[in-house]
Amino acid sequence: MAAKTSKAEFSDALSTSSISSPPSGSELVKDRVFRGLTQGFAWLTVGLVFYIVYEVGGKAMPAIQEHGLRFLTTTTWDLQKEQFGVLPEIWGTLYSSLLALLIGGFFGIAIAIFLTQDFLPPKMEWVFKNIVEMLAAIPSVVYGLWGIFVVIPMIRPAAGWVHEHLGWIPLFGTSLSGPGMLPAALVLSIMILPTVSAISRDSLSNVPGKLKEAAYGLGATRWEAIFGVILPTASTGIFGALVLGFGRALGETMALAMLVGNSNQMSISLFSPGNTLAALLANHFPEAGEKEEPVLMYAALVLLSITLLVNVFGALLLKQASSRLGARGGPK
Repeated sequence: MAAKTSKAEFSDALSTSSISSPPSGSELVKDRVFRGLTQGFAWLTVGLVFYIVYEVGGKAMPAIQEHGLRFLTTTTWDLQKEQFGVLPEIWGTLYSSLLALLIGGFFGIAIAIFLTQDFLPPKMEWVFKNIVEMLAAIPSVVYGLWGIFVVIPMIRPAAGWVHEHLGWIPLFGTSLSGPGMLPAALVLSIMILPTVSAISRDSLSNVPGKLKEAAYGLGATRWEAIFGVILPTASTGIFGALVLGFGRALGETMALAMLVGNSNQMSISLFSPGNTLAALLANHFPEAGEKEEPVLMYAALVLLSITLLVNVFGALLLKQASSRLGARGGPK
C-alpha cells in the first residue's frame, strides 16, 4: 500500500514538474529573446571588426595609392623627403614576437606542467597559479620601466661577454649599448606568460585521468607519461595558447616603444636596436601632421593584417590538428 502511494506521489510530482511539462509562452519568449540577443552580439562583433578595417583602410587609402607596395619593401622613413617604408618595422615586429614566443612559450608550458601534474600540494598550486595570472594585470608601461632599470643593467655584462667572445656569430654581432631586441623580447615573453600558461594549464587539466592511469599501469614513469601521453593529448590546446600568445606579442606597444630602441634598421643580432609597427605608431602618431597621418594609418593596416593572418593561420592549423587527433580516436 505504501509503495503504491509513493508511486502515485512520484507520478503526480513528475506530471506537475517543469521538466515534464511543455514550456510556457513566457518561457518560449524568453528563450527567443536570449537567442536573438546572443546572435545579435555575435554579429555585432563581426561587424565591429569590419568597421575597424573600413575606417583604418579608408584613412590609409591616400598613402596606399601614393606609395603602393613600395611602402612594404623600403627602409627609409623621412618626413622631409616624404619617403616612407616600414620593412624594418615589419621585421622588428615579427622578430621580437618570435623571440618572445620561444622564451615565453617554453616557460609557459613548463609552468602549466608544474601546476597540473601533482608536483605541488593543492594550496601551493593555487598560490602559484594566482601569482602567474597577476602578471597580466601589470600595465605595459610598468613593464617598460622595469626593463629599462632592471633588465638592461642585469643582462648587459653577460651580453658584453658574449659579444666579445662569440661576436663572429651573427646573433651576437653587435654590442648591447642600451635598449635593443633582447631586452624587448625578454620583457615581452613575461607579458605573454599568463596567456600561454593559463590556456596550457586548462588543456592539461582536461586530459582524462584514465589516460594517465593507463600509462602508469603500463610501467611508464611520471615524465614518460607527461611527454608520451599527456602533452600529445593536450597538444591542440597548447598550440592554441601559443597562437594567442604570439598574437598578444604582435600588438604590444608601450613596453616595446620603451625597450626596442626605435632604430630604423634591420639586424639579426639580439643586441642591436630595432623598431616595431606598434612602437612606430605610438611614437609618431601624437605629433603626426597631414602628410604623416595617412602613412601611419597604412602602417596600422599592415599591423592589423599581420595579426589577422596569424590568427587565421593558427585557427586553420588548430582545426587540422584537431581533425587528425579525432581521426586517430583522440579527444576533439
